[in-house]
Amino acid sequence: MSQAMPSLLQPTYSLPLVFAALCIATLASYTTLDLAGRISALGKSSQRRWWLAGGAISMGLGIWCMHFVGMLSFSLPIPLGYDFTITAISLLIAVLVSYFALDLVTHGTLSIGRLGISGTMMGVGIAGMHYTGMAAMEMDPGIRYKPLIFALSILIAIVAATAALWIASTLRSNKIKRVFLWRMGAALIMGCAIVGMHYTGMAAAEFPLGSVCMAASGISTNWLAVTIAGSTFSILTITLVLSVLDARLQVKTTAYVQTLKSVNEKLQHQAMHDALTGLPNRVLLFERIQLAIDSADRTQKQFALYFIDLDGFKAINDSLGHAAGDGVLKELASRLKNAVRKEDIVARLGGDEFVVMVGNIPDAGMASHIAEKLFECFKTSLIPDQASLPISPSIGIALYPDDGTTVDELINHADAAMYEVKAGGRNNYRFFEASMNVAMKRTIEIQRSLSAAIEKNEFFVQYQPKFDCADDSLLGAEALLRWKHSTLGLISPAEFIPIAERSGQIIALGKWVIDEVCRQMRVWHEGGLKQLKVAINLSQIQLRSPGIVEDILDITAAHGISPSMLMFEITETVAMQDAEATMAAIRQLQDAGFELAIDDFGTGYSSLSYLQQFGVQQMKVDRSFINNLTTDEKGQSIVAAIIRLAHSLNMEVVAEGVETEAQLALLKELKCDQTQGYLLGRPMGVSDFVALMQPQARRQAMDDVSKEPDLPVGIG
Repeated sequence: MSQAMPSLLQPTYSLPLVFAALCIATLASYTTLDLAGRISALGKSSQRRWWLAGGAISMGLGIWCMHFVGMLSFSLPIPLGYDFTITAISLLIAVLVSYFALDLVTHGTLSIGRLGISGTMMGVGIAGMHYTGMAAMEMDPGIRYKPLIFALSILIAIVAATAALWIASTLRSNKIKRVFLWRMGAALIMGCAIVGMHYTGMAAAEFPLGSVCMAASGISTNWLAVTIAGSTFSILTITLVLSVLDARLQVKTTAYVQTLKSVNEKLQHQAMHDALTGLPNRVLLFERIQLAIDSADRTQKQFALYFIDLDGFKAINDSLGHAAGDGVLKELASRLKNAVRKEDIVARLGGDEFVVMVGNIPDAGMASHIAEKLFECFKTSLIPDQASLPISPSIGIALYPDDGTTVDELINHADAAMYEVKAGGRNNYRFFEASMNVAMKRTIEIQRSLSAAIEKNEFFVQYQPKFDCADDSLLGAEALLRWKHSTLGLISPAEFIPIAERSGQIIALGKWVIDEVCRQMRVWHEGGLKQLKVAINLSQIQLRSPGIVEDILDITAAHGISPSMLMFEITETVAMQDAEATMAAIRQLQDAGFELAIDDFGTGYSSLSYLQQFGVQQMKVDRSFINNLTTDEKGQSIVAAIIRLAHSLNMEVVAEGVETEAQLALLKELKCDQTQGYLLGRPMGVSDFVALMQPQARRQAMDDVSKEPDLPVGIG
């Protein structure tokens, strides 16, 4: 019995090429998943479209190459080839479908509805690419397809495409743990699905016996194999490498950005917070007050501002050192924060000044209650085992909007109220009152006028004589700065010197005094008068000013005055605020030839070891001790002890404020070196002092001088 002849050409497959097709599909899938994550990370960046286009070409080429590698694994007992145009169209379909898929999965969240529609469109597109590639063989008669298997291949393409879109959308984030392993597993599943669709489609194809490939003279299968193998692996590998490199660059960039962000946050925090206490500083405080004003305007609620200044803090610094002072400030900052709510603000303006802002204050009664809570922060000592050095607060209170509607008004008014507390005895609190504006406006007027006062020749110098205690002979003078304001009249140095120090104008003012004294000394010298030593006060700011010695030497050189004819006085309190820095400044001045004196001795907290190391030439006993010299035995004992101490340290002693013959007689008995006071000479103008310098001058000349009160403040 004869066998029936087959009516169809029987295809055969090369298993190595089938495996190669699976590898290409898997590599293309992994590249696609990686690119999806990269494109998603770009957001709406201008680079997105370039990565999208590159990814579509890479993905489309991968699918297309997988298809034709699969076709190369397929062979018939006839010569085969492929039409170039139709082959190119199939590649174009693959790229377009890939572009659509990548754009879809990298845009927001993929809903179930969009996933179903998109998966169907992409599956039909992939199937279209596959069957267009089959058509490129141009078989005659044409290829017949088994309907059920043909439909199954399209269904597999749709399911595979839907699964691919879902996986790509799920794994597009690079933040997923072990994303590499997840993508490798997903890429293998997607590769199997794509290959499964391809070979299902091939199984649906039937080639009638006697079929001829009309494109056999077109693209050679051998050439196509080499081209596909080379281009596929090259493009996919390059794309994958670029993606990996970009990912690493992205990681480094992200780390760099995070570092910059962290550094910027730290710098911003430092710019807005006090370095010692960690509290908001002036800049941040003013911002918060403005926000509170804006909020209060909307809610019609008021808030309170508490300006706190510490009484006794300088004594801590002077006696225990700055480390102890810093400890006080940090401890107080902690207590103040605990005394108010978290939403309230505690800030440090600098030095020993704090500001507390408390919101939602219904009335002044509540504001007073909060002030009492702030006072409780001072009930226990701020320094362990140092109850003998108490610190108390002076608190000024301003309410918004009653006491001001701007940040500056509220701060200034709370500050003015605080100064009223200090003037009234300290250790209390006061609300701002309109009458306080008078003092504040005067302070502002004085500060504004200071800079122009020199040019307007409103400043002048008076000289208070200094006498030998033994024979009342004239030894020198202390230069005292005076200011006659054009509208305010005579302004006490006790009022304008602190303002000049706070505003920094004391530097220019101090230079003017030194220059004026040196100019006058040159005039006296040229007039043939006896050269006398003149003392000039130096403030703390001047003493710490860089280049102070060079500036003074330039002035003395310009007027031809020897440095030995000038003596600079610094108060005991200033000297001990930073003893090490004071010692360095004193040595510079002494090395330049100037003499130094400690003024107002007995009013501060001196260390004897520092006094010895200072090596100054004079010690001036404060007038408060001289006042009680003849009426209080203890006062007399104190002055005697000071004189003995000074002489043991090789210092001269100058007694300030000598006003009676009895005081002078007792000072002579105690071996005091020099005297200064109303008894022998008040502060006087240049002409009166010149008369005193004349050899024929008598006591009457001193009695007729200006009756202006003796003010102990010079320029410091």
